[in-house]
Amino acid sequence: MVRIVEWSAARPQSRVVTRFLERSAFPEEAEKAAAEVLAAIRAEGDAAVSRYIEKFEGARLSPRRFRVTAKEMAAAAASVPPALKRAVADAHARVMRFSKASLRKSWKMKTPRGGTAGEFFSPMDRVGVYVPGGTAPLASTSVMTVTLAKAAGVREIVACTPAGPTGTPNPVLLYALGLAGATEVYRVGGIQAIGLMAFGTRTVKKVQKIAGPGNAFVTAAKRQVYGYVGIDQVAGPSEIAVLADGSVPAAWVAADLLSQAEHGSGWEKSLLATPSPEYAEEVRRELFAQTERLSRKALVQRVFDRDGVLICVTPTLAEGLELVNRFAPEHFEIQCRDALRLMKGVRSAGAVFAGAWTPESAGDFVAGPSHVLPTGGAANMFNGLTPDDFRRRHSFVAFTRGDLHETRDTIEAFAQVEGLDAHGRAASIRFER
Repeated sequence: MVRIVEWSAARPQSRVVTRFLERSAFPEEAEKAAAEVLAAIRAEGDAAVSRYIEKFEGARLSPRRFRVTAKEMAAAAASVPPALKRAVADAHARVMRFSKASLRKSWKMKTPRGGTAGEFFSPMDRVGVYVPGGTAPLASTSVMTVTLAKAAGVREIVACTPAGPTGTPNPVLLYALGLAGATEVYRVGGIQAIGLMAFGTRTVKKVQKIAGPGNAFVTAAKRQVYGYVGIDQVAGPSEIAVLADGSVPAAWVAADLLSQAEHGSGWEKSLLATPSPEYAEEVRRELFAQTERLSRKALVQRVFDRDGVLICVTPTLAEGLELVNRFAPEHFEIQCRDALRLMKGVRSAGAVFAGAWTPESAGDFVAGPSHVLPTGGAANMFNGLTPDDFRRRHSFVAFTRGDLHETRDTIEAFAQVEGLDAHGRAASIRFER
């Protein structure tokens, strides 16, 4: 079912819309499974990883077979058709260019008495990325994660991806990992991959941070290892919102809405906000017509059955934008004549795609920014993945004698209030004769 409902910021109490906007980031089933598997990996290391690979992925792998060998990487690369290699190389080049341009620059300022203060950055030493490979081998995620770590200057980039019962990852995915700069690749997926990277085992050294998307079980595992390692964000099923004024063909907008509904979990969400009831009906007809021609029709139908696609008719575009901000979607398309102006009103969205010629899939595969984005409403508090997520920020202060003399009274005042005598003494002792 695809519902068309009216929504207004003045009367936002629609039960249909409220249910649609609400989504759970942490299903209880996933939380329990993650806790069990992670505890076993902490206690047993490689043996537990092997056991859960067999249980969840169907492959019997000894620890010495976890890592994809250089020979296997070369064979995978040799099997990839030239046209696909060119596509991967194109995406990698564009993402690398965007990544290098986006890196925060070190800076400094003068202090009042001649010293300096500022910030500088250093790359992490060893990071892990998770690349989904279950319902779809996301070769693009190889580019959208590893490339950013490489641009940040990380020396050791560990990649984990599920390989299924055969124990052989998708060759295009492996080629993309190699091209992007992964230094180690492991045929391990799911919760066990997160545990392997977070805790380390005799076979695999632990990482400092884990990035990359995954299903509800991977997301639960990432949340539970936070503190043992850093994580990029909490992400769940894919979602998209489109704001449309009717100037873009309804068929295009329907295709964009379906692009996220086909991912496979059944919990994906697609929202259209438009001020035109006629346009809303036209898009709905296109949704059904195009679904019939999709290879993943059954997966899309699951999203329809769970009311995961919703069309809202709003009094104005401004109210449609307000609805999208409340939704806080992973992807937000502005399919309107004045898209760049409307974009100034965006408060909560992982990534924004402005104008008729910018489908969300351009961002998924090639445009430049990473497609690893917050979902489940987390876009109102988290950002998408950037190269700076793989770097450490360091502030620095270099006072002169004059700077410390000028601030001594303030330091001593705070030390007295907080009962921290040694703090105050650390400043005053420098002026004792």
